[in-house]
Amino acid sequence: MLSRAHGRAAGQNKGRPELADIFRHYGERYRKTHCLPAAHRKVMRAVEVCRTAELGGHLKQCDTCGFEHPSYNSCRNRHCPKCQSLAKAQWLQEQSAELLPVGYFHLVFTLPHLLNGVILAHKKILFSLLFKAVSETLLEFGRTRFGGTVGIIAVLHTWDQTLNDHFHLHCLIPSGALSLDQSRWIAARPNFLFPVKALSVVFRGKFLDLLTQAREKGRIETPSERLKALRKKNWIVYAKKPFGSPRTVLDYLGRYTHRVALSNERILSVQNGQVTFTYRDRKDKDRLKSMTLDAQEFIHRFLLHVLPDGFMRIRHFGFLANRAKKHALPQCRKLLGLSSALPKLAKKSAQDLLLELTGIDLSRCPRCQKGTLIVIGELPKVLRWDSS
Repeated sequence: MLSRAHGRAAGQNKGRPELADIFRHYGERYRKTHCLPAAHRKVMRAVEVCRTAELGGHLKQCDTCGFEHPSYNSCRNRHCPKCQSLAKAQWLQEQSAELLPVGYFHLVFTLPHLLNGVILAHKKILFSLLFKAVSETLLEFGRTRFGGTVGIIAVLHTWDQTLNDHFHLHCLIPSGALSLDQSRWIAARPNFLFPVKALSVVFRGKFLDLLTQAREKGRIETPSERLKALRKKNWIVYAKKPFGSPRTVLDYLGRYTHRVALSNERILSVQNGQVTFTYRDRKDKDRLKSMTLDAQEFIHRFLLHVLPDGFMRIRHFGFLANRAKKHALPQCRKLLGLSSALPKLAKKSAQDLLLELTGIDLSRCPRCQKGTLIVIGELPKVLRWDSS
């Protein structure tokens, strides 16, 4: 039976199903019938209790009409769809100061599905190899074709639109390079960065060399026949149309950096042991369609995309790498005619960021629409209880 503490948080749209509902209704059965790693159980638990009395919170009161409103704490788990909006806004606020006044290229590096089984068995190792192979490939092309160092923002995605495993890296690259002696900014052509066929060949070679080394050291297990088949296969590197302005880049980053495998907005219904959600069919001109899965299969697919604890899915390389950008980024700005000092942006509160994102003012009284909600006390955590 659902626990008392799992009542929906105040202000939530009660008519719309969410990922949390799926875990609350069908998660217990899934846990009993599957041998789950601790990381998967942790994600399910966090999503179930997010913004419920189980996490505690604050009691707010309207200073005009006296209406009292409970505000429950968030789980802050990176796989929770309700927590990523604020995390995204806070991250983008930090990144906006680092954007350069140039176009940005978008490249996508995809691992062949033949590797899916190995990746799922060794996520942390294989994801690290993917970042290493892609960054080394792009930096090598930057040195040979520009005589400089490119900047890279890389974001790991592990899913396709129907929640199946599809491992790929999205890379955003400023249109140009910082010369190796850091004396010049070398601009790229407006609509061309690197040839994708050449990128795919080098990417394949670097990744398989790294994979072979990991295999020889006993870190992973994969048949040698599979490695031979992978060397014969064409690997996919896709170049999208470059972005024209930093603002466009920021909007795009917002859509990709903190996306979870499935947002609540895509869930249409949860009933009779089935989950129906929307997806875009890439093979049919991106048409919006719906898919219905058994709830147990839905949970299985969602959990495929739980990342290893502590694994960073957003990484920076080249002149944007954490160790380099302190000196390299100001130099890029200077060479592009800007002040070398990064702009200092006023820190916005979580409440202000959510207002910008959703248009909802969390401080406004939901009853009278005039007063301001003031915190008047804390709400203790309410532990779950079950009855039969």
